[in-house]
Amino acid sequence: MAGVSHFEMPLPEFTDPVRLLIVASPYYKDIFDQQVAGARAVAEAAGAEVEVVQVPGALEIPSAIGIAERMGDYHGYVALGCVIRGETTHYDTVCNDSSRGLTLLGLQGLCIGNGILTVENYEQAAVRAQADGQNKGGGAAAAALHLIALTRKWGARETGVGFAPTTFAKGGETV
Repeated sequence: MAGVSHFEMPLPEFTDPVRLLIVASPYYKDIFDQQVAGARAVAEAAGAEVEVVQVPGALEIPSAIGIAERMGDYHGYVALGCVIRGETTHYDTVCNDSSRGLTLLGLQGLCIGNGILTVENYEQAAVRAQADGQNKGGGAAAAALHLIALTRKWGARETGVGFAPTTFAKGGETV
């Protein structure tokens, strides 16, 4: 799809502070550096405060985000990594499971931009990672920022999503 242009939404504007956590795997260090630079630049352009943590690989990214959500104080997350196809089915496992993990966290209400590159070769990764090129890291940061803006627009829920009640009846009395 080289040469095809895509519409880019303008970055949201915030009146209250935004804390964004970038969770990234430096497995391919130069790709990592470009992705983080792009994500950081976009986040800071929107006025967000940014923190970066590193994990060993793409499979650890959803777990780290889940831990940060439970123990940290972030409004959104940016997942950055790179998975390059090899000679085994491990590529499929890493791509599918990291994506599934992020999707499940998103469905729980976390604001996550997925910038994990899943590519056939190093050259594809380099083109997509370039902060002054396709800037997929920056795109992931923008996605997280847009989700944060939607969350704020619709108002944060004070109860969980799903069927777990905040109170329940036990022996005829409400607990």
